[in-house]
Amino acid sequence: MKDPFFTRTVLDWYAAYGRDLPWRRTRDPYAIWLSEIILQQTRIAQGQAYWERFMARFPDVRSLAAASEDEVLRLWQGLGYYSRGRNLLVAARQIEARGAFPDTLAEIRALKGVGDYTAAAIASFAFGIPAAVVDGNVYRVLARFYGIATPVGTTAAKKEFTALAQALLPDDNPGDFNQAMMDFGAMQCTPAAPLCPTCPLAARCEALRSGRTALLPVKKPSVAVQTRHLRYVYIRCEGKVAFHRRGAGDIWQGLWEPYLEEGDFRGFPGMQLVRKAVKHQLTHRTLIADFYRLDCAERPSLPDGYVWINETELDRYAKPRLIEILLDD
Repeated sequence: MKDPFFTRTVLDWYAAYGRDLPWRRTRDPYAIWLSEIILQQTRIAQGQAYWERFMARFPDVRSLAAASEDEVLRLWQGLGYYSRGRNLLVAARQIEARGAFPDTLAEIRALKGVGDYTAAAIASFAFGIPAAVVDGNVYRVLARFYGIATPVGTTAAKKEFTALAQALLPDDNPGDFNQAMMDFGAMQCTPAAPLCPTCPLAARCEALRSGRTALLPVKKPSVAVQTRHLRYVYIRCEGKVAFHRRGAGDIWQGLWEPYLEEGDFRGFPGMQLVRKAVKHQLTHRTLIADFYRLDCAERPSLPDGYVWINETELDRYAKPRLIEILLDD
């Protein structure tokens, strides 16, 4: 349904209060795509510094496509969700192979690591394509204003909210409206303590009228968080340390870490406990890590896949944030 009041009000609010961000000052699809990938699961305050570093190191898609995975993951280090960094490199090579950045919604959606939301964002911001973005901010604003109780995270909610957002989208400036919805949810209609007294939508907000602001949007039951216990041993021998690269099918694919044991822990004679029960939180996992050091005159026998790296060159290897924390002791 069209709702000129809602659309015009949100756009007017954005013109007055929208955030000034560097990727909003360009129509370069590469810069916009890079920002959207970085900002998946990342707050703007943290992501902007990474975007600036990536743009300085890889100013265009050609330079990024020519990079190695280690280079990209090293620059990505600290952002988490490292599959985004790997997908970024694959997509850069897809774009370079086709000779130009794709300029249709379907072709943008076909890039590795680009879902419906990201494709709509890039398409509308870079090319003015009328495709509505639907993220947590958009769900919250629409659920409260229209009093929608369909649990977010469900197939029914995605269909319902996407259709509504698309109907509200103005054809002449879809990019601004999409940015406005995201900023409005992040700054005005916040998850906790929304600024209802100063909200320009308050007069027609169904959640405010019915006293359900704190109840909307309705959340889908969360996934249970699993706990994993990791025991790391930093094995050092004649200036070299034993590391291995994590494989596919688990957390931190493609990143480097010291000797690891999970489950029953045998370890090595002579190792010393450095840190105990360091907690590290991922989205659906709580990691509890113990960290040991072992200095030895002869290299111990290790499972396949471990290599010996010059200790002075460790900074060249992309490592999970947890390992950086442990090594920083």
